[in-house]
Amino acid sequence: MSKPRILVIDDEAAIRDSLRMILEYEHYEFVGAASGPDGLAAIRRDAPDLVVLDIKMPGMNGLETLAEIRKLDEALPVAMISGHGTITDAMQATRLGAFDFIEKPFTSERVLVTVAKGLEVRELRQENRELKLAMESKYEIVGQSPALRQVLEAVKRASPTNATVMLLGESGVGKELVARTIHRNSPRAGQRFIQVNCAAIPEELIESELFGHEKGSFTGATEKQIGKFEQADRGTIFLDEVGDMSPKTQAKVLRVLQEQEVERLGSARTIKVDVRVIAATNKDLEEAQQRGEFREDLFFRLNVIPIVVPPLRERRDDIPLLVQHFARRTADEHNLKPKRFDPRALEGMQRYRWRGNIRELRNTVERLMIMTAGDVVRVEDLPPDLRGDGASRGAEPPGAGAPLAAQAPSSTPGAGTLREFKDAAERAYLVQKLRENGWNISKTADVIDTPRSNLYKKLEQYGIKQEIDG
Repeated sequence: MSKPRILVIDDEAAIRDSLRMILEYEHYEFVGAASGPDGLAAIRRDAPDLVVLDIKMPGMNGLETLAEIRKLDEALPVAMISGHGTITDAMQATRLGAFDFIEKPFTSERVLVTVAKGLEVRELRQENRELKLAMESKYEIVGQSPALRQVLEAVKRASPTNATVMLLGESGVGKELVARTIHRNSPRAGQRFIQVNCAAIPEELIESELFGHEKGSFTGATEKQIGKFEQADRGTIFLDEVGDMSPKTQAKVLRVLQEQEVERLGSARTIKVDVRVIAATNKDLEEAQQRGEFREDLFFRLNVIPIVVPPLRERRDDIPLLVQHFARRTADEHNLKPKRFDPRALEGMQRYRWRGNIRELRNTVERLMIMTAGDVVRVEDLPPDLRGDGASRGAEPPGAGAPLAAQAPSSTPGAGTLREFKDAAERAYLVQKLRENGWNISKTADVIDTPRSNLYKKLEQYGIKQEIDG
């Protein structure tokens, strides 16, 4: 393991020699520079892990040098030597990013504590940078199709503003990725991104989740809870499946958007919040308004910038790129050997309808990466539906664009394993019950005796849609 490299920038040779002895005795690698320009050259040449910089130097002083260091590497830790410095200098150095000060005359112990602290700062900054890059990779939007480019152009225009955005599209198309991209490219990028799945939270708890509650405000409220809108203050809140909010919750969300303030359950005090809202739904909210299920005034508040995220079947050219992306991610996450997808296998995946969209594709690639024995995923490794075996309900011939009616047969052709048989049977059962109840989610959930949130999860899992399965 290489020794940490410490750069000392000081015009006094005696100070540099003293610090050299202290650092080399503790097995650090020492690099010295007698001026600001020499120090900047050493940073470019030697890539130090930490800089110790004198404030008072002739020519380019320490503060000027620090400002230039920040331009070269904003994450490089810098400690200032402030023997003759003033409080004003110290405050300015702190604003420029210095993490500590060593006062002259200094002791060995003081120098070594500062160096250890600075190296820890660098390690934390490096970890944060790697985590940020990993997160960006996880939420990267992959593809080059015309349909996707249209979305990205809308995102580019919407991101720098504070305007409310409504994301429309089927389940699994990547609306969350679009929401995170808007946040990441907005002036609020350094603040929190709070996600709320309005369909997954029971109706009796959603107000508490969104707006918070005071201790004792209802049975079970043993502690005060900060709501999602408060947590997102100065940042972005993403209201996923917004069409599933009750009329009472819709009225409160409308007030937040109008007044920029929230009121916790059990409290009469209002709290100001500065929140950008991104909403998403796979429902037709204009139709929901006509049925009296969604407030017209809230719809217009949310629908300032509508962005339609296309289903995967409308961007088939992106499938090979998405497959490669998910294959790399799966290999990294599960410590697997990289695998290549045979061109014929990719053709089969491009023909498939992908009712579950990106989510279904990602899960399929992950399964293939784990379960395929060889280094190449071939067409025979694909599930029967993707190969087009038998009465597949998912595949369609090249060039076909019309939706295929979903089948709800008593048998399950193509179910090669017990798990596949159970999944196919459960899907057929749910489609049958939804048809019997006019695709009313709440009524169907009551009939089959399952929570509404659980039914929504099942619909998402199996890619069940009225426009496809109705």
